[in-house]
Amino acid sequence: MTKFFLVLHVLAAVVAVGPVTVAASMFPKALRHAHSGPGDGEALTTLRTLHRICRVYAAVGIAVPVFGFATASSLGVLGSAWLIASILLTAGAAGLLALLILPAQEGALAAAETSGSDPGSPGRLAMLTGVFNLLWATVTVLMIIRPGSTTGV
Repeated sequence: MTKFFLVLHVLAAVVAVGPVTVAASMFPKALRHAHSGPGDGEALTTLRTLHRICRVYAAVGIAVPVFGFATASSLGVLGSAWLIASILLTAGAAGLLALLILPAQEGALAAAETSGSDPGSPGRLAMLTGVFNLLWATVTVLMIIRPGSTTGV
């Protein structure tokens, strides 16, 4: 059962976190493009699509910690420092996405659609997304290296 949970955990991470990471990273550049040509329907469609990818896959991403906890429980590592650190970093990344990145994308998209409103800072959004991506990269490293593990790595 452990291998089954691990496979689901890794698949959920790849399928859910990957698209959010890429779409969120592309959003600031697409936002700059939309601001350079107000009323550009194609640019607005790109922004809407990237934001929708982020929203939908963020919701799907809830499966990652669910299967992660199932895997950790079956491995008996719930109290391991590397796992606790990963949980905290994951919670931070999820909070950053839900509380700052997605609302900033929504605000920027609304401003771009009304053209004339202050669109917010693409630079700030890029910075938040970079921190989000860095948190996920750190979690990935912790999951692979697992300090103190007996896998010989």
